[in-house]
Amino acid sequence: MTGDPRRALTRLLNAFENHFDIARDGDEADDAALEAAELALRDAFFTYDDILFTRLGVELPFDILEDSDEDEDEDYVDDDESDEDDDFIEVDD
Repeated sequence: MTGDPRRALTRLLNAFENHFDIARDGDEADDAALEAAELALRDAFFTYDDILFTRLGVELPFDILEDSDEDEDEDYVDDDESDEDDDFIEVDD
C-alpha cells in the first residue's frame, strides 16, 4: 500500500476523535454509529501501520490481535505442567 504517512496519521487521529465523541455518550450512544466508528478506527489504524512500515520502514511498538488470534491463545493447553523441573540439574556443592 502506498500513501502519505501524514495523511494516514491525520485520518487515524480523526477516527480516534470520532470514536471518542460517540463513545462519550455512553448508554445513549447509537449502536450502529459506534460500530461504524470502531470499524473506521480499525481501518485507519491498520492503514497507518502499513503505510508507516512501507514508506518509512518503521514498525509500531505494539500489535493488534484479531479476534481469531485471541481465541487461539485461549485454546492453548500446556500438557507439560507436571514437567516443571525436567530441565533442572541439581549440582552438589
